[in-house]
Amino acid sequence: MSALALRFDPDDERLARVAWSRLLEPGDERATTLIGAVGPAEALRALVEQRAEWLVRFVPRLADLDPVRDLDGVRRLGGRVVLPSEPEWPSAFDVLAAPPPCLWVRGPAALDEVAQRSVAVVGARAATSYGEHVAGDVSCGLGERGFAVVSGLAYGIDGAAHRGALAARGVSVAVVAGGLDRAYPAGHDTLMARLAELGAVLSEVPPGSAPTRGRFLQRNRLIAALSSGTVVVEAALRSGSLNTARTAALLGRPVGAVPGPVTSPGSAGCHALLRDGVAVLVTDAAEIADLVGRMGQDTVAPRRGRSAPTDDLDPLASRVLDALPVRTGRPLDRLCATAGLDPATVQSALGRLALLGLAERQGTGWRAVRAPVERRPPAEVQARRAVRAGE
Repeated sequence: MSALALRFDPDDERLARVAWSRLLEPGDERATTLIGAVGPAEALRALVEQRAEWLVRFVPRLADLDPVRDLDGVRRLGGRVVLPSEPEWPSAFDVLAAPPPCLWVRGPAALDEVAQRSVAVVGARAATSYGEHVAGDVSCGLGERGFAVVSGLAYGIDGAAHRGALAARGVSVAVVAGGLDRAYPAGHDTLMARLAELGAVLSEVPPGSAPTRGRFLQRNRLIAALSSGTVVVEAALRSGSLNTARTAALLGRPVGAVPGPVTSPGSAGCHALLRDGVAVLVTDAAEIADLVGRMGQDTVAPRRGRSAPTDDLDPLASRVLDALPVRTGRPLDRLCATAGLDPATVQSALGRLALLGLAERQGTGWRAVRAPVERRPPAEVQARRAVRAGE
């Protein structure tokens, strides 16, 4: 078999890499090593001349190999092919054991820019309403903070993540296991079109390629590598999103996991990541930005409960406050007995409590000042008031 049987010029790097994209299955480390060692053109010559016995597995795909046709096909879709030598290529892909020979892309988002500030939001296809709500909410918040949201276009958490980012007018990128010409699942055809219009849809296999189980598993490594960090919202113990999270951890990227009910099998994978120390617990977009973003720019202050005037009291003042009645004044000698302190210490503490508005004199004694109780209306009443305020 000669190089002329290829029906195209293998020295054209774009054609050669597109050809390998059709020949290879994603994640083929042996063939990728050959391409990296001798270049895509010489690797094709080695294939057609059968210089190595293991190359025989690619022969059945040679008969239908036509990279010019594949390039024409992606152009008709309004897409493009990105090569490793081009500026848009995400450099993080180069550290993968088997980086794609090229990338097939639809959409205006530049992949190199996405890789600089992005979060992969992934999780179960059979998500609960809780999981979908959290995925949409955190993705919307990330979009508002200028993060691109990367996911896999599947039902459940992936779809909610894409829609949440789009709702915030943010950038979202779908990494798919099949070709760019058809959505999988088919029910996300409209969502895929919106992503191709406003963000990007990315694949490592050419148009017309079917999504297979192996390709789904391999696309997870691209999701992990393209993102600054990965967050798993909801996942069972055998969820593919756990593979994405563990790949991200191996690449040195931060990983977050959203906790769920301890009785929910749908959150068991998230809890396993937390228990194993792979992930950090996160609950909203601010905490995710703090985990994944730039120090100083995205850092959030530690959360604390509502402060109270008694928070900074020293132990002796707290003992005196505990000894004070709230209705009638108590004489100093009885306060000393109740608190177990001497008069000088009690008088000093009473002075500090009075300055803080926590104690007051009543007749010949002292009593505690009862703090006003904040009465909040029920949640449904608050919701109705908020709706009326927005009208």
